[in-house]
Amino acid sequence: MSATLPRDPATANPPPALAVRVTVVIKALDEERHIRAAVDSALVAVARVGGEVVLADSGSTDRTVAIASAHPVTIVQLRHRSERRCGIGPQLGFQVARGEFVYILDGDMELHPDFLETALAAMAADPQLGGVAGMVEERSEASYQFRGRKRRGHEQAGRGDCEWLDMGGLYRTAALRAVGYFSNRNLHAFEELELGLRLRAAGWRMCRMPVPGVTHHGRPEGTWALLMRRWHSRYLDGSGELLRAAIGRPYFRRALRTQRHLLLALGVWFGLLAGVLALPRTPTPLIAMVGLVALLVGLRAWRARSLRDALLGQIVWQVSALALLRGLLSRPLDPATPVEYVVLSEPRRTMTFEPQRQAGTV
Repeated sequence: MSATLPRDPATANPPPALAVRVTVVIKALDEERHIRAAVDSALVAVARVGGEVVLADSGSTDRTVAIASAHPVTIVQLRHRSERRCGIGPQLGFQVARGEFVYILDGDMELHPDFLETALAAMAADPQLGGVAGMVEERSEASYQFRGRKRRGHEQAGRGDCEWLDMGGLYRTAALRAVGYFSNRNLHAFEELELGLRLRAAGWRMCRMPVPGVTHHGRPEGTWALLMRRWHSRYLDGSGELLRAAIGRPYFRRALRTQRHLLLALGVWFGLLAGVLALPRTPTPLIAMVGLVALLVGLRAWRARSLRDALLGQIVWQVSALALLRGLLSRPLDPATPVEYVVLSEPRRTMTFEPQRQAGTV
């Protein structure tokens, strides 16, 4: 069974009717190691509130789809693998989602069984709440990138209102439709940040509750392997693509602030280049820039309590700054252009969890 949405937004199929309470969209690409746990956790959580699970696969070449097919979930797959982006998976799942609320879950995550109930209660209490997330338990420490994410996870505890929901969250479908689309299909990264900017600009609130949300297993590669993987896959281009998408929008300055660390890193690159060019006349500019880099490394080492991680972080930071330029120069599609897909499995017509609602719930 297969279905394809047309390329022309003007002739696209209308959005599906809101037939269930929650749709959990699992975005995945070659996640055979974790996909069974991700699907099982989503089914358990959604069974408590009523809804469905949709796997949005970006053309996996391993056993991801085969493993997921053994479960009562809808599976849709990206038709053109050349379009793989972090931002395309959530949008693909959203195109077929039937829930009044949509939760986005990565294929290497496990959703806490109680989170959806808690999140829906928060949504019912505040009609302006467009999205809500819980705490993220980061399991991977294989690379500098994930060690930093784990540290930031401890720092975000009890944070309350926030600008965006990093690492997934539950969104109100009405809010998503009001801002045009779920995630920007052009983005190799920062798709949740871009969504947060659009939602806040439209007057919606988001918050992170001090309750368990998801467990994230992360990638097993070390710092260098992960950095190279992200460079070649263009994941690191996401920062520049985000800024390009925000040009001319009311949230452009806010987008700039979110990437100010990479803009500073670009300044370091240009400063070092200027220092090298000035060497025939004076070494002062180059010495000053080297001193600035040493200061930045020292500050990072103090915060991370690790000189090794500080040096790794500086390298990741500088490479990411170069990728920002590459992303900024990209040529994106209209983000509202429908994603073309194939339906691989659609058991939801015969198996949908919908317990009776209680009075006063959303």
